[in-house]
Amino acid sequence: MISITAIIKSKHENLIEVQNMITHLVTETRKEAACIRYDLHTNDTVFIIWEEWKDQIGLDIHNNQPYLIDFISKSETLLAAPVQVYKTVQIL
Repeated sequence: MISITAIIKSKHENLIEVQNMITHLVTETRKEAACIRYDLHTNDTVFIIWEEWKDQIGLDIHNNQPYLIDFISKSETLLAAPVQVYKTVQIL
């Protein structure tokens, strides 16, 4: 299993638009066969997506989905910082 944490920081004035875009991304991603978990958390203008994937092949397929590519390209100017993505390993 592969774990990913993505941190997305919206500009305050774009909060609703970014939230709507992320909600669409989450809805579509959860339909993917290799997606075990794709949970969205928020705190003010920060969104955190906690992801779990069955395998690298499934994650690679996800990374090439049109809705993810679309989110990345359209959100770039709406965010306060580049999206941070951490591929992690559970230790406890």
